[in-house]
This record gives sequence, structure tokens and C-alpha cells, in this order.
Amino acid sequence: MPRFFCDFPLAADRLVELPDAVARHAIGVLRLRAGETVTLFNGDGGEYPGVLETSGRGAAARLGARAEPDRESPLRITLAQGISSGERMDLTIQKAVELGVAAIQPLDMRRCVVRLAGDKLERRRRHWRGVVVAACEQCGRNVVPEVAPIRDLRDWLRAGSPAAGRYLLDPEAVVGLEGLPAPAPGEELVLLAGPEGGFDPAERVAALAAGFQPLRLGPRVLRTETAALAALAALQARWGDFR
Repeated sequence: MPRFFCDFPLAADRLVELPDAVARHAIGVLRLRAGETVTLFNGDGGEYPGVLETSGRGAAARLGARAEPDRESPLRITLAQGISSGERMDLTIQKAVELGVAAIQPLDMRRCVVRLAGDKLERRRRHWRGVVVAACEQCGRNVVPEVAPIRDLRDWLRAGSPAAGRYLLDPEAVVGLEGLPAPAPGEELVLLAGPEGGFDPAERVAALAAGFQPLRLGPRVLRTETAALAALAALQARWGDFR
């Protein structure tokens, strides 16, 4: 059943006008017709089945009863990701959402290929937010992970983190997943992953000083878009909802 995100309050037994962009996608791209079933959600954890009604280029959905399926991971993982270029960053964010990440913190690092400033910072963040929403529509999540404002790595580290489990993805680390303690229920975890060029040595030192533990993912060096996703999948398999 097609799923659509609507950024406004939803309620059962109501006829809801779909936003223009959602209506265009439903009618023009998916070729949905009046009478077909859809699902709407707004990020508050619930979803509503609906029957599509069309009028010209517009569309509405008559909603049924609210449902609250449990599709969120028991692991509260924030992915702190060094900004990578173009499709690599989009892919990382999209798949991280599918893998159950709770939040994404984009980070500017010394070896980032992409350099953003001024209005481009917020435009890129809005773009990533769209990637997150589309991933939620596809994978069935009804809670939309936050994409935090882009921050410089050093500034972000200085601000500190309340997470008890803070891990730096590092191919030269000694400790692997088997050496990690199981997280307590509800405990927040943070995965810190570098950009295409990896961590500058001074950045690695700063992360260690901020309490991050180096974590090794096998004997091979993984690309930036592979490392974070492999770590998320491994954590879900060990302690999350892949079991």
C-alpha cells in the first residue's frame, strides 16, 4: 500500500486534502486512481489507512482508524556522519533510516570533499530531510529521524554528548563488535563515521579525548557509505530488532 508523509495533524474519519507535492506523486507518478487505498502518517508514531479521492490534479484521502505498528528499533542510535559527496551521502542517509537509526548528525570535517557555506547549509539539510522522509515512506517507519544542523566536528565534540556508548569507526582499532558491552534498555548510542578521506589524525585524537571508543569492523577498509551502514546492521543483528 502506498505511504505518504503529511506534515500536519491527522485524525480518523476525516477527509484530508493531500499536499500538492504528495498529490502529484500519487496521481502523476504512481498513477493511483480514486478508490485505491493509501496510508498517511505525520511522524508522531501512528498511521492512518485511507481511500483516495481525486479531483483534477488534486487528491484527498478519507482516513480510517489510527494504527500504531511497532517498527522502531529498540536501539537509539545517532549516526554522526562526515559529509560525503552527492549520492554517497544520500545513500548513507537513506539506508541508515531503513536500518533504524534514530537521528543523523552531519559533520564538516577536514577531509570532506564537499564544502558548504551560507544558504547551501540549510538547503542541503532540507534535501537530506526529504531523503529521510522518502525512506520512511518506503520502509514503513512512522517516526521520522531528525537531521540535525550541519556542524563542525570540533565544535560538536566540544558540546559533548550524553550518550554512554560512543564509537568511532576506525579500521585500525583493536576492539571489534564482540568486545562491546550490551547497551542498557533505552541507552543512546552514537556512531561517528568519517568522510571519503577518513579522519584527520588531529580529529581522531579529539574524538578519543571526547570519550569515543575506536571500533573495528573486520579486516578490510570500508568506504564511508559502507562503514556506517555495516555498523548499523551489525548492531541491529546483535542487540536490535534483526534477531
